[in-house]
Amino acid sequence: MKYTVLTLFPEIVDAFFNTSIMAKAIERGVISYRSINIRDYATDKHHKCDDAPYGGGAGMLMLPEPMGRALEAAGAVKKTQTDLETVAAETATPGQAKKRRVIYLSPSGRLFNQTMARELAAEEELILLCGRYEGIDQRIIDTYVDEEISIGDYVLSSGEVSALVLIDATYRLVDGVISAESLEEESFSDGLLEYPQYTRPEIYDKLRVPEVLLSGHHEQIRRWRLKKRVEKTLLVRPDLIQKGLEAGWFSAETRKLIVELQDTAGLKGDTDERN
Repeated sequence: MKYTVLTLFPEIVDAFFNTSIMAKAIERGVISYRSINIRDYATDKHHKCDDAPYGGGAGMLMLPEPMGRALEAAGAVKKTQTDLETVAAETATPGQAKKRRVIYLSPSGRLFNQTMARELAAEEELILLCGRYEGIDQRIIDTYVDEEISIGDYVLSSGEVSALVLIDATYRLVDGVISAESLEEESFSDGLLEYPQYTRPEIYDKLRVPEVLLSGHHEQIRRWRLKKRVEKTLLVRPDLIQKGLEAGWFSAETRKLIVELQDTAGLKGDTDERN
């Protein structure tokens, strides 16, 4: 997987790629990245990248010319070429480059979730466009952007932060970055939130690790963890329970637990599963 990030502040992006698990994945060649400073593609002596919006209004917009040149330097393709590129990608022989997917991080985009993270993690390359100020010129979106994605129903001043959220959620799903076992029971992996975790010491501030986790009985531990996952999801995200029941995500064991725990004081969710 390759990430190409277009930004006015490449130092924010570079710091992320040079630390922790990401740095190790890059060292092993599983992940690669390129940060492109949009300001390098401004042609005036001040490298200006923003101006006032037509029609008036508060704030500034990022100029289309530097952004368009930066996108083309990154390998982005104008939408008028999309059909030809799609045909070329479909008929490409192994080793040939496929069309890069261009994403603009925007509060106006489709809401990002774990399903989208898995989908994007399967791409060979993502070009991520980071906005600033009041956003970018619509003509850049119309010409180059394949998809607008929002990381949540709130507004940030930094498109880089949004891009890094998307990168962090996707790169860890790429084969070879994190072991498959570590991903199996994470939050959202199967419609449930993750169970509580404990490590040493056995007693901290008079609080003990649950006895079942010390028992060495793997089946009891598995059942305890599943119960805790269902409990937490019912308590804080009953919408996920409802969605999972409607989509048929849950096993018979999980459905039975949901029914039992819904009847427990304080854990009633907004679901109506009774079989």
